[in-house]
Amino acid sequence: MTGSDSGSRATFEVEAVSIRLTGGPVAGIDEAGRGPLAGPVVAAAVILDPDNIPPGIADSKTLEPEVREELFARIAATSRFGVGVASVTRIDRHNILNATLWAMRQAVKQLDPAPQVALVDGNRPPRIGCETRCIVQGDAKCLSIAAASIVAKVTRDRMMIALGASFPGYGFERHKGYSTPEHFAAIDRLGVTRHHRRSFRPVQLALGLVPPDEIDLESPPPGLGEATD
Repeated sequence: MTGSDSGSRATFEVEAVSIRLTGGPVAGIDEAGRGPLAGPVVAAAVILDPDNIPPGIADSKTLEPEVREELFARIAATSRFGVGVASVTRIDRHNILNATLWAMRQAVKQLDPAPQVALVDGNRPPRIGCETRCIVQGDAKCLSIAAASIVAKVTRDRMMIALGASFPGYGFERHKGYSTPEHFAAIDRLGVTRHHRRSFRPVQLALGLVPPDEIDLESPPPGLGEATD
């Protein structure tokens, strides 16, 4: 199992304190897919069973794909979780930030019972009707958020692999829609699909909507937008 050996690992300490103070349950929330040029953004909310936490849970970015798949199955078997998927249409209409916050709300709505406390990766909380605490790099600090990162990442990767089968030649099954040389070459060769985010400047460039000198393909997509959540 591949993980990060530098620094501290995710723990259940924040969740345990919150459970003692509120009675619980406590959910961890994270997303996958804010940065790619194509595909949805996926959020997950996970309530771990304090007495049955699968070993090996860590920030999904530190885990090999096969390990994420194995942990996803263990989390699904022992925990309560919900998944929210914001489509490319929603991303382009409302911006990636608001689409992400919407997906987080949809994920939490699937939890029964609803959490008393939600721990959210990052610094922008969704409005979900319970006490919410944002934790920067929370997927590396809190086991519940790390579990949510795994569920979100595995769910989105599966969707992008399926998209790769439907749109051969783009390599979605490999780059998952991110800004890679392979992806840019495929867009140049095959054009933009309906699954590409037209609000992201590299896609706008491919469509001829902005002059080439207005964009830097080496930079992450700009314009995360203002939250209206």
